[in-house]
Amino acid sequence: MIVCVHFSRFELVLAAGGAQALVGRALAIAPPTGSEQRLGGVSGAAEAQGVRRGMALGEALARCPDLTLVPADPVGVQEAWEALLGALESIGAPVEPARPGLAYLQTGPLRSLYGTDVAVIAAMQRAVGPSERSVRTVRGEAMGAAVAAPPPGDRHARIGAGPTRFCALAAALAVRSRRPLVLDGSDALRWLSGRPIELLGYRAETERLLEALTRLGVRTLGELARLGRAALADRFGEAGVFAHRLACGEDTPLRPRLAQERMQETMSVGDASSGQAIERVLGVLVDRLLARNDRRGRTLRAVTLSARLLSGGGWCERVVFRQPLSDRDRISLALSLRLLLLPAPAASLGLAVERFGPPAGEQRALLEEGRATRAARLREAVVQVRTVAGEDAAMRAVCVDPDSRVPERRVVLTPLPG
Repeated sequence: MIVCVHFSRFELVLAAGGAQALVGRALAIAPPTGSEQRLGGVSGAAEAQGVRRGMALGEALARCPDLTLVPADPVGVQEAWEALLGALESIGAPVEPARPGLAYLQTGPLRSLYGTDVAVIAAMQRAVGPSERSVRTVRGEAMGAAVAAPPPGDRHARIGAGPTRFCALAAALAVRSRRPLVLDGSDALRWLSGRPIELLGYRAETERLLEALTRLGVRTLGELARLGRAALADRFGEAGVFAHRLACGEDTPLRPRLAQERMQETMSVGDASSGQAIERVLGVLVDRLLARNDRRGRTLRAVTLSARLLSGGGWCERVVFRQPLSDRDRISLALSLRLLLLPAPAASLGLAVERFGPPAGEQRALLEEGRATRAARLREAVVQVRTVAGEDAAMRAVCVDPDSRVPERRVVLTPLPG
């Protein structure tokens, strides 16, 4: 059985400073600087006035003039989400994170530890937050049972379980209390057929079909399944086939993430909020990471550069090196180019290692240092030869027109750069 853990409006709650800040207020995450002016997450009060995630800023303000924009906080979202994923993995669960606030787990590997699926789900609840609610199972007539509405501003995890990832997602989104909803056996498919077509928007493979299916008058997953796989394949191609599979209760297996060791260094910027001063702060962070004992001589393959902004919110940029590095100058050079993308002056700067490379970077650095030394000696020798014998003493041949009948045009001599 697959379990879905969903935190409603995860990014907006963190950006607004808590779940209570959303109560009765029309809030939305402001568009990032320098990108298309489209909103991030929106609160329930804003949705009631027709504002939706991804809507253009001008249209949103026309529908809701009292809409309040809050700056995005990707740094806080990443830290909070990593903490929740670590809490879920602490019970022994293999976790597949779909996006911040949405993750999937499988109960099979944990059944030998906890005994039953219900006990596994209870352990997950204890890991992400205290909850004393019982597990409600859908069978027969109980499928349409009403549940109590959550208290305003509630940010506890909504948990749903089912035979596939898509069924578990549908169950988690249907939950309106802190009691997990479990879809069991053949009843899961019947229950799934009555769910709205908007569930396809949570999968990257099918989200682009929503607008077209809505125009065709398709409202539920059951109506989508009755259209037939061949008709959907003819109209939408591979995405249509995958949407039909989801509506029929089929899905791909989970792909849990590999447990990765994470190292992070943070430093307050102070007055060095831009220019060369912040580059020196970045150099200090690189030195601290490379000097840590738990690096154990390994190279760096992927890092995350983040910043807390003076104006509020945060900024982060993921950097994957073309090859594993352990050379301080090369790492600093690659990261300093990303500092140009800072949307505003920074209050603090952070550098975290996402993935390590093999411990072979030190030998590579020695070899590259040897090449640099030989190149410097060669340039010095060229300068000495020109000083003694003139400017034409050191030349190199450049092949200009190898097919020419005139020998002088095939190869041209040019001064060797010193």
